[in-house]
Amino acid sequence: MRGQPAGNTVNAVIQARASSNRLPGKVLRPLGGRSVLGWVVRAAAATPGIDKVIVATSQAPDDDGVAEEAVRVGAEVVRGPLDDVLARFVLACERHPAAAIVRLTADCPLLDPEVIGRIVTLWRADPSIDYLSTTLVGGTLGRTMARGFDAELVRHDVLAEQDVIATGAAREHVTSGVYGDPGRYSCVGVVVTPPSEDLRVTVDTPEDLALLEAVVAELGDGIPSWRSVVSLLRSRPDLVVLNAHVEQKKLTG
Repeated sequence: MRGQPAGNTVNAVIQARASSNRLPGKVLRPLGGRSVLGWVVRAAAATPGIDKVIVATSQAPDDDGVAEEAVRVGAEVVRGPLDDVLARFVLACERHPAAAIVRLTADCPLLDPEVIGRIVTLWRADPSIDYLSTTLVGGTLGRTMARGFDAELVRHDVLAEQDVIATGAAREHVTSGVYGDPGRYSCVGVVVTPPSEDLRVTVDTPEDLALLEAVVAELGDGIPSWRSVVSLLRSRPDLVVLNAHVEQKKLTG
């Protein structure tokens, strides 16, 4: 474990790009009354304990629209290398200093501020923790929440250290070098009940978007709680089947 950092500022950093292979431009797709990215920024901004919301996109010309939309919905913007996502997060920390950052992805429009806020609260109670996540169970990769509610918190100094030592796929996946090295870093998983890890509410394919559109049609354009989303899907197998066959892209490297 590292020593307690100066201050306890926590910023949310949302990684976003337009060049998705399976659903190009997905983060700018309309969902209800706003863009998918707009949903994510709104959830991050509504999270208790988050000091600033930053969208980290690339310098590629096709991400100009992502940067413009991020500004329009009230987020700060940093732009860095397309494939070196870790470098974008480090740049966000340099431009907007914080003791820790919450990493979010722009394809998860139903993020729950209560879940994100719980992670921030846990870290502020013990700032010596290097990494907290909804995707760790018992110290190893696993989940109790539906894919699409994921949130991670990592200390700034840990992220800076990863920038020095991480190579290959670890630079694309940002935090894999942290949770993959529990001997070096203190990692804590956040577990919830009831479990919903079999469900999928992220946007990576047209089928995913169809499910999200159906959920929003039922629950409205407000920020839903994760429990209300899960409750709806448990009662509506006709919605779950829309993307039940979609396989998550595997981490490489």
